[in-house]
Amino acid sequence: MTSPQQPQHQPQPEPNAPAAAQAQPMPPAPPMPPAAPPQQPQDQPRAGGPEQPAPAKEAGTMMLQAQPAPAQPGLAKEAGTMMLQAQPLPEAQSQAPQPQPLAAHGPGSAAHGAGNEGGTMMLQAAQPPAQAPQPQHQPAYAGAAAPQGPGQPQGRPQQQAAPNWQAGGAGYVSPIPVRRTHLGHALASEWTKIRSVRSTIWTLSVMIVLILGIGLMTALALSSPDRQVHPKLGFSFLGVLLGTLCIIPLGVLVISSEYGTGMIRTTMTACPSRARVLAAKAIVFFGLAFVITTVATTLVALIFNGMLYGPDPTTDQWFRATVGVGLYVSVLGLLALAVGSLLRHSAGAISAMLGVVLLPMLLAVFMLGSDSLQEVSKALISYSVPNSLATLYDNPFLGTESGPQGWTPLWVLAGVTAVVLGGAFAAQSRRDV
Repeated sequence: MTSPQQPQHQPQPEPNAPAAAQAQPMPPAPPMPPAAPPQQPQDQPRAGGPEQPAPAKEAGTMMLQAQPAPAQPGLAKEAGTMMLQAQPLPEAQSQAPQPQPLAAHGPGSAAHGAGNEGGTMMLQAAQPPAQAPQPQHQPAYAGAAAPQGPGQPQGRPQQQAAPNWQAGGAGYVSPIPVRRTHLGHALASEWTKIRSVRSTIWTLSVMIVLILGIGLMTALALSSPDRQVHPKLGFSFLGVLLGTLCIIPLGVLVISSEYGTGMIRTTMTACPSRARVLAAKAIVFFGLAFVITTVATTLVALIFNGMLYGPDPTTDQWFRATVGVGLYVSVLGLLALAVGSLLRHSAGAISAMLGVVLLPMLLAVFMLGSDSLQEVSKALISYSVPNSLATLYDNPFLGTESGPQGWTPLWVLAGVTAVVLGGAFAAQSRRDV
């Protein structure tokens, strides 16, 4: 008759065992060779007993072995009871420290004070697998990571603050030579921009065609032996007057177009000095407008002097009809640039400048019929842009001979432009882009 099986006691984790040992999964055991039943003496100490330390066992490796029931009095064993026994380690690893058993349960443990019984097992904490040393990461630049100390985890570079590349001393050294920027770099940038856009080419081309074409047609109309023209270069201002209608939009677009497209942010990022940017634009545009206008007016003056009949112009007349007119037109374009910098809107700035050029003359025409406004109308005509250009050619409009003469219109326009341009510099330094 088969006796009832004795209930096996489930192993419980030791209360004082580390959390890592309880949660660590057991590694898979290698294939176990067939083992013979061990010869254990009767007086072998119990597992987990305090008398002797346990023999060297491999962590987590167990072998199931059937043990026949020994004929001992007082210990009732059932046939077929399984015993769990740890496989011994190789001799080369027998000197390694052995893990302590977590618990030894069962009726035959030291806590119960009874003999060893089948089904008793000993659980040992598994050693964590040895991690392969990770390769040390080389720093991307010199001084990025210092050597690791003994207390720091291996395989991870020491974290340090990024070095200040602009500060002196050790750190990153750029192979690109660093040069201090100046006004020359801004001038080169603005020259590249103004000559590489189509609006500059088309506007200046139309202005040259107007000055030369209208001047040549006027000279052909007046070239008669029976007609004496005095001053000889007086009527060449007609083409220049129409040419100013081209230089004004170009002066506005030099700066307002960048505000319209948003490229002014890139310009200010490349050159944070806003005064330098505005100065470079003014210098480049003024130089280009002056050269083109002076060359065109010089050609027209040569055409008039060769085709018309009358007294030869004086040196002062030659100088005012070429260089003086070139300066006047360039300063007028510079005024348009300052207005564009203040308004930051192409259509609004162009409309404002056309009003400055044409509105005084139109108002004066309507005031001529009123006797009480005669003086006001003459003042508007005398200081208007068309009459100022005619004065440089010694050919002022009728009734304005008492107004500014000679070089005076140029100085008046230069004063007004200086005031407006100063306001543009002040607005650039105070307003955001």
